[in-house]
Amino acid sequence: MKTAAPFALVLVTAPDLKTARILAKAALKARLAACANLVPQIESHYWWQGKIESGREILIIFKTRKSKLEALEKLIVARHPYDTPEFLVLTLDQGSRKYLKWLAASCR
Repeated sequence: MKTAAPFALVLVTAPDLKTARILAKAALKARLAACANLVPQIESHYWWQGKIESGREILIIFKTRKSKLEALEKLIVARHPYDTPEFLVLTLDQGSRKYLKWLAASCR
């Protein structure tokens, strides 16, 4: 294991698979993420404009460097169809040396 302090996971939800794929490809092409996992068919329940809403969404999990977070957030906010897109950052403590080396090389 190796310290993963320079890296983070970013959670973003999208309304459908097409949108999630567009966001993932844009982030990857810009080298703002090393990987984007698309988790289909999550069911979200949330407060929106004073009432409880629900709907099906796609969860995108981006693996990136902390130094790329600001640019990744700008890209997501600019291209996302939601008024208030989810953009949550989870910091990492440790990871496998080989995987972290790949992550570092992939989002330079």
